[in-house]
Amino acid sequence: MVASNRELADFLRRARAQCDPARAGLPPDTRVRRVPGLRREEVARLAGVSADYYARLEQGRHITPSPAVVEALAQALELDAAGRAHLNDLIGTTTAVPRRRRPPTVQRLRSGLHQLLDSMEGTPALVLGRRADVLGINRIAKALFTDFDALPPAQRNYTRWLLLDPEARTLFVDWDLQARAAVENLRLDVGRTPDDQPTQDLVTELKENSTEFDRWWQQHRVHQRTHGSKRLLHPLVGEVTVQYETFALPGDTEAAVFLYSTEAGSPSRHALDLLTSWTLTPTVPRSES
Repeated sequence: MVASNRELADFLRRARAQCDPARAGLPPDTRVRRVPGLRREEVARLAGVSADYYARLEQGRHITPSPAVVEALAQALELDAAGRAHLNDLIGTTTAVPRRRRPPTVQRLRSGLHQLLDSMEGTPALVLGRRADVLGINRIAKALFTDFDALPPAQRNYTRWLLLDPEARTLFVDWDLQARAAVENLRLDVGRTPDDQPTQDLVTELKENSTEFDRWWQQHRVHQRTHGSKRLLHPLVGEVTVQYETFALPGDTEAAVFLYSTEAGSPSRHALDLLTSWTLTPTVPRSES
């Protein structure tokens, strides 16, 4: 079984196991369920396909379902928007015609975008590219999280920092939640670009160095980060809760701007203002003795 078909087979099995038969509207069943979730034949019945057809899909066979069948499967498996996108990505890798490999490219930000980030003095902002590589970050975001620009280029990755840097683990009060979301977002990237070697290298590194990553990766859940909150215990200013929103970059669908804000008048706003004032304070040169 090729890697892309194995990804599809694994995703379908994991999604099926997470479904609730009662919520799916299935009639009561007196048979003992040996595994959690739906049976293969139940997914097939809900999707309106034969049990043999669905079984071959879950085995990773070279089958290309129609858009209507893909949608029916997504409904039967109760997939959210991220799950549907991931299913479509994986279905696209099972065609008889192999995908044309894209030449390796290096993502870089335009100078104007760097200037824009730097102008946001009181708003932490960073730009993430493929596999959550940090393409740009402003001064207050460096102070709030970490200075990615000071790291070697190969290590400027948000997910890698979150999983492997001990300081990240202590910085986030809700580290488990944030780290798991990053892992699930990386799953989406693998589905979109299964032949991208840097992405595969990152997955291998994280599997070898993080037991949490390996456990979450095996669950094959997907998540698209578009907005949310983060709770931090910052070593300089204490507790800070930030809300974030993401914005796609025109002309680069594989990069997104993350902007962080705090509630006006809140202790978190005061803490962020204090951190901002420190980052804007010019360094006083030492006097010559």
